[in-house]
Amino acid sequence: MRTVLAILAVVVTMLLPIPAAAQNANMEVIHHENYDKSVFMPYVPAIKIKSGKILWLAGNTALPVYHDHPHRREEVLKYMPNDLEAQTRAAMDGIKQTLEAAGASFKDVVHIFVLRARPRMGDIGKAAAVINSYFRPYNHKPTSTNVAVLELGEPEQLIEIQVVAVVD
Repeated sequence: MRTVLAILAVVVTMLLPIPAAAQNANMEVIHHENYDKSVFMPYVPAIKIKSGKILWLAGNTALPVYHDHPHRREEVLKYMPNDLEAQTRAAMDGIKQTLEAAGASFKDVVHIFVLRARPRMGDIGKAAAVINSYFRPYNHKPTSTNVAVLELGEPEQLIEIQVVAVVD
């Protein structure tokens, strides 16, 4: 029953309307001529860059943006719980900090790369619900790539996220 409720919560979260907000004037969302607006899409097919500079962020994990390399086991165990949503939120918070340091926000993101390790049924929806919550205030959907991989940098790591943005 918990699983059914969790899946229902993810679906409802993904279907909630996105409030209107300022868009990035440097971008133009591209849709096909036969675009069916009744179909729910969490991303757009393309974004044309009209002006601005490319901001390419490093991949983010649940670890703090600044952490020791090689990774220290105590940090990995502290910041990487066996919880995809928690790791996704932590990675997105790190991305938010880096975007803000560059004078940008999630409205400026052109593409998001999502790498998930040890995928299970429903994981893509769980991660997408968290990720989409960061874009929702800007009424923005970037282009995206979502890939399941065998492993990432640490055995406990479930997700790594990288974004590309355009800023003035």
